[in-house]
Amino acid sequence: MTTKLFDLGGKVAIVTGGNGGIGLGMARGLAGAGADIAIVGRDEAKSNAVVTGLGQGGTRAISVVADVTDEAAVIAMVERVRRELGRIDILVNNAGINIRKPPHALDTAEWDSVIKTNLTSAFLCSRAVYPAMRDAGGGKIVNIGSMMSIFGASFAPAYAASKGGIVQFTRSCAVAWAADNIQVNAVLPGWIDTDLTRRAREEVAGLHDKVLARTPAARWGASTDFAGIAVFLSSGASDFVTGTAIPVDGGFSIMG
Repeated sequence: MTTKLFDLGGKVAIVTGGNGGIGLGMARGLAGAGADIAIVGRDEAKSNAVVTGLGQGGTRAISVVADVTDEAAVIAMVERVRRELGRIDILVNNAGINIRKPPHALDTAEWDSVIKTNLTSAFLCSRAVYPAMRDAGGGKIVNIGSMMSIFGASFAPAYAASKGGIVQFTRSCAVAWAADNIQVNAVLPGWIDTDLTRRAREEVAGLHDKVLARTPAARWGASTDFAGIAVFLSSGASDFVTGTAIPVDGGFSIMG
């Protein structure tokens, strides 16, 4: 019974930004639970390498090159996934960027770029998959927020605004689509060892030591730490869980 709760056999998952970092950790977790995977990103070579790796493990996977900030591209991406993989049951909205500047140094184009990539893309992708999930009798959407959904940071005004918006967008979708048996939840990663945060450690003095000092688990997170939460929120185990924002942060957010 417990195994079946987490079984994703026969399900199809889209993971945006799934060719690296947290998205890749989630994609591998979903594949390990039996889901077919569509890796969506702009770096075709990187996505193809991930798809090859998943295929070697027995997963049916495809790579889709798409700019998830572009409405037409998102619609075309969803149509291709439905055509090639047959259905859409799971969407992980993971695509994201950051531009580290204080508010007074951030220009409008930089603000717009972060908001479009982190927040507008989640709206476009969620809206685009909704008909497929509704027609299939249900679905799961997992939106990737951040510790910046909770805390402020002088160097991340647009990023924090986008990730705070992700939590409220998650709640709106959860309420709107509950009658369609679509559960929508957010994951709030703590400080995870990814390409994005490696750049942060280069740009923000003392960040590495500050993170370790505040994190009870006394380490940076790894992409593999997101496999379990991805499977839980994408499976029947979470059918009565919706509108939540779950930290995966080694205890960072509970420290005073």
